[in-house]
Amino acid sequence: MNRAGKAYGGAPLGIWSGLLFTALALAGLVLTGVARPEETAAEAQRARGHDTACPPEADTAARTADGPDRDHNHLTPAEAAELDRRLNEALVTQQAPAKGLRKKVPTVVHVISASDGRGDLSDSTISRQINTMNKGFSGGYGYGADTGFRFKLRAVTRTVNDSWFEDFGEHESTMKEKLRRGDADTLNLYMLNLPNGMLGRSTFPQDYEKSPELDGVVVDYRTVPGGEREKFNLGFTAVHETGHWLGLFHTFQNGCEHPGDYVDDTPFESKQAAGCPEGRDTCDQTGRDPVHNFMNYSDDPCMSHFTRGQRERMTEHWAAFRA
Repeated sequence: MNRAGKAYGGAPLGIWSGLLFTALALAGLVLTGVARPEETAAEAQRARGHDTACPPEADTAARTADGPDRDHNHLTPAEAAELDRRLNEALVTQQAPAKGLRKKVPTVVHVISASDGRGDLSDSTISRQINTMNKGFSGGYGYGADTGFRFKLRAVTRTVNDSWFEDFGEHESTMKEKLRRGDADTLNLYMLNLPNGMLGRSTFPQDYEKSPELDGVVVDYRTVPGGEREKFNLGFTAVHETGHWLGLFHTFQNGCEHPGDYVDDTPFESKQAAGCPEGRDTCDQTGRDPVHNFMNYSDDPCMSHFTRGQRERMTEHWAAFRA
């Protein structure tokens, strides 16, 4: 049983836990008393083996003021619990998803640029971003799990619109209603300028039923591989936000309180990571903080993997809301 063990049509549930909430992934949870495995020093080294530039943790307040905040997808414990409840409710009527699920996710990239050329990403850059996502979700950057999800680029749309590019918040609904393609199983990835240092944002799977036109992931165009966002330009913002799109919370959801991020094998963490604070341990429960996990706030060079528990949770959300 995992932390939020429920039942499929009355049968005990082993892999279904919860996470759901409102339009645009935030993050907040509740933890249970399951001890999670410790990230050892050797594992940490393997996790960051793809990169040598992994700076220590910066001051959190300074990072919020002076550096990018990875997203605004923070949930209160009550919001996270409600998403979890809705997940388990949906799973009661579903067959348990097969372990080792392989799913090719049709993906449409929407490039929104300014009339002066800012944000006009090349086809090769978009291809590199999709490749980065596939490598991240296959466990290719470290010792993490192969999630079974792969992203297949189906189309690229290009829109020159200064208002959309500069003020996403004001024009989100209009933009998405015009551009979005596909159904719940199609990832729509919007690339444009985001304000106030924000790197990205995403909807949760549970949001689709009430607001299908808003479903998708938005990332700042400078976070793509080779982009202008220093420390955040390996393309991992899209990986992180797509994790939300598939139902994951931040690893620091609910801090040291139960049930945390509703995933058994991600150690509890009192707050988000900044930089790359290897060896940090902010909670009394077993395990060092998962600073290398894609669902943390570490710099891109520090990130490397999803866990098997996160794979199961994404598979659950796919079966419940996107299949």
